[in-house]
Amino acid sequence: MIHVNTLASLETQITRLGIALEPNGDASEIEGVLNPGSARSRDGKLLLYPRAVAAGNTSRIGLVEASGSPDAPIFARIGFALEPQETYEIRDVPGGNGCEDPRVTFVPLLDAYVMCYTAFGPSGPRIAFALSNDGYAWTRLGLADFSAPGLPNGDDKDAAFFPEPVISPRGVPSLAFYHRPMNHVSAIDACAALPIILAMPARDRESTRVAYVPLDAVLHDRSNLVRVAESALVLEPAHDWGRVKNGGGTPPLRIDEGWLSFFHGVDAQYDAAGKCSGMRYSAGIVIHDFERPHLVRYRSPAPVFAPETVDERRGMVNNVVFPTAIDVRPGARPREFDVYYGMADSRVGRIAFALGASTTVGAGEEESAA
Repeated sequence: MIHVNTLASLETQITRLGIALEPNGDASEIEGVLNPGSARSRDGKLLLYPRAVAAGNTSRIGLVEASGSPDAPIFARIGFALEPQETYEIRDVPGGNGCEDPRVTFVPLLDAYVMCYTAFGPSGPRIAFALSNDGYAWTRLGLADFSAPGLPNGDDKDAAFFPEPVISPRGVPSLAFYHRPMNHVSAIDACAALPIILAMPARDRESTRVAYVPLDAVLHDRSNLVRVAESALVLEPAHDWGRVKNGGGTPPLRIDEGWLSFFHGVDAQYDAAGKCSGMRYSAGIVIHDFERPHLVRYRSPAPVFAPETVDERRGMVNNVVFPTAIDVRPGARPREFDVYYGMADSRVGRIAFALGASTTVGAGEEESAA
């Protein structure tokens, strides 16, 4: 891993704006509507792509248009962007299936929208991609291919593309995306597994990585977008928060200091007797180097927001804030954004996020990439 902090501090401000979407009584949302992607259409309209969960944890990716005032948008469901239909999205055993947790990035060099989502099929959760020319109609590319030697190749989640080409750790111009390989230590009972997880070296816990796809191959044939050549660990669990695991959140967004993104970190919750009572999902921000995103310039020393409201603390999964979409509102002040997030795996919340001044220090030592 290369972890170089060059920002000593970064001012942030969070303002909760309430619920954006919640289950409307339709059978497709009976178990929640959550964790949306977002994009601006060609004519500037805000689109959301929430995960809609039907009975039995069957997930679809919705298509929602925003209208009205930017300060008080009205969200209208207009259908589904993706419904489970491919073999890698469908399974017939209990536990769920379908298309989950999309993140959407417009990539100017491809002049296309790229959606990453979790395909939950017979092999378990895998990263899958789809492309769109307009943000409405989507064409699947298939599963991300991690079969190259030395890559983590198994259950994986939390993918989101960077919007511009970057340089990989090996020096190759590439398109890059977040991902989080899973180790399943906590799959059955996270509290029971907690001593095992915390005894692991931090880099062996579930952690945010950046995967790289050579740019020349994609420009030759877009189907090569699935063919991963490298993967680097960029955000191992920290000591102060997010100790159990972390994963990607929003697609990266360019700011003066580098690529800005929200991520989620997971910690144990304890009851009054000091016994583990479950997990708590909080959110922080990370800033990557423009050219080489395996260089981390800043990482939140504490969560920028955590479960506090009733809707964030009680739901299908308690104590969860899970940011997945960031939007530059037309007419917004510089360094002000709207962020959409999952609330306790049941609803979609919205916050206003503002960045203030940053303080820069000298770069630290670089370590070899993993």
